[in-house]
Amino acid sequence: MLRDVGCGYVLVGHSERRQLYGETDALVARKFVAAQAQGLLPVLCVGETLEEREAGGTTEVVARHSTRAGREWRRRARQGRDRLRAVWAIGTGRTASPEQAQKCTP
Repeated sequence: MLRDVGCGYVLVGHSERRQLYGETDALVARKFVAAQAQGLLPVLCVGETLEEREAGGTTEVVARHSTRAGREWRRRARQGRDRLRAVWAIGTGRTASPEQAQKCTP
């Protein structure tokens, strides 16, 4: 259906889906594979909340978000995109520096 209207990319693992609907890393990995199977290029969203960031959990959260889908991504010759979403910066007036983002690139 998405391809029928010209869509070529699809977001998977968006922070709001994870937080509001309880989407797990396993479900995100399945969606990643399903998007590829339909000829879409999945964009894997990863990022930590402000609380996780302040507790020093950035690396752990980003690694956890990207591990399962990341395996599929690497197995399929990186036929997808990853995108760090500084969830902690939404609505705070704070932004991630390029260095902070680079540290979190899966």
